Parts: sequence; C-alpha cells; structure tokens
Amino acid sequence: MQKKHNNNMIRRIIDISMTVCLLFLMAYQVTGETLHEWIGIGMTVLVIVHQILNRKWYSAVFKGKYNPYRIITTAVNILLLLSFALTALSGMSMSAHAVPFLYGMAPVSFARKMHLAMSHWSFVLMGMHLGLHIPVMTAKMKIEGKMRTAITSIFCCIAGLGLSLFLRNGWFDYMFFRAAFAFLDYEKAGALVFLENLLMLVFWAFIGDRVSRFLCKIL
Repeated sequence: MQKKHNNNMIRRIIDISMTVCLLFLMAYQVTGETLHEWIGIGMTVLVIVHQILNRKWYSAVFKGKYNPYRIITTAVNILLLLSFALTALSGMSMSAHAVPFLYGMAPVSFARKMHLAMSHWSFVLMGMHLGLHIPVMTAKMKIEGKMRTAITSIFCCIAGLGLSLFLRNGWFDYMFFRAAFAFLDYEKAGALVFLENLLMLVFWAFIGDRVSRFLCKIL
C-alpha cells in the first residue's frame, strides 16, 4: 500500500512538473533562447520518466474492449506523445545551447515550422489530456448541488477567457502551419504571459473535462 502511495505521489509530482515546464516553454519571450532550450530538455526527460511510470498502460492498449471514452483518451494520449516527440526532435535540430551537436539534424527551416506547429499541438493535447482525467481525480471529492454548479460556472468563465486569448493570439495559425514564425510581444509583463498561457490551458482542460463527462454518461 505504501509503495502504491509513493508511486502515485511521484506520478503527481511529474505531472505537475510537466505542466509547469509547458507553461514556461510557451513563454519564450520571457525565458529567452538558452533557458527555453534547457527547459525543453528537462521536459523531454520528464516525458520519458512519465512513460516509464505508466508503462503498464502500453501493455493494455491491445487488451479489452474499447468504449467511446477509451477511444478518445487513447487517441489523445498517442497524439500527445507523438507531438511531444516531434517538438523535441525539431527543437534539438535548432539547438544552439543545450545540445548544439544535434544542430542541423533536420533542415533548420523545416525544423522551425515543425517545432512551432507541434509545440502548440502539444499544448492543446496536454490540456485535453488533463481535462479528460479531471472527473476521475475529483470523483472522491463528492462535489454536488450548488457547489458543483458554482465550480462548473467558474471553470466555464475562465475557459471562455482562455478561448478568447487563444483566438486572439492566432494559435490556430501556428498549429496548421499557416505561420512560419511566432509573433510574440516582448514588452508584455512576464506574469501576464504566464497567466494568459494558463488561461488557454484551462480552456482545453475544460474541453477535455466536458468530453469526458459526456462520454461517461452515454456508456
């Protein structure tokens, strides 16, 4: 029992660390190039550790029946891992500080476009991944009635702000290769950049949460 508790604690620490790293990575105008690269290396290590800790999930992929919820969660997990891998590889191909010996591993112009698109896909999919697990994580809290309504309403309002920022910042253009470079506001306060990124992440977590609850109802 103690071992299981310790493993769950380690998983939560890894998950929180990945989320924090993601927010820093999407704040390039705050961290600068060198720190951005090293945080990226740290994120890559955390993702690998996360896969090792959850290796049993892979052994169960081809076992059992697939209901709509399992189909969606499996698809999001696989796409998230793929987008992380492409983000890391393309980033390393442009590295000038953390792993400069890998510079040019792929054509830099191609790597730049791939990194821009895949990093934003990783952000979206990670938000959805978190959201899909919210119902399970909060199941033991037994939140019902007016409290549940209030929390859902607040969650919805915050998500609405996140959607507005997502559209205003043109992130869909980055995701679908319609922009070759990220247009960043270097004069914006660092705290505001992190707040906006957090709000956008909450929006996608909200989408994941709503999808999860809908699919669980129709099972």
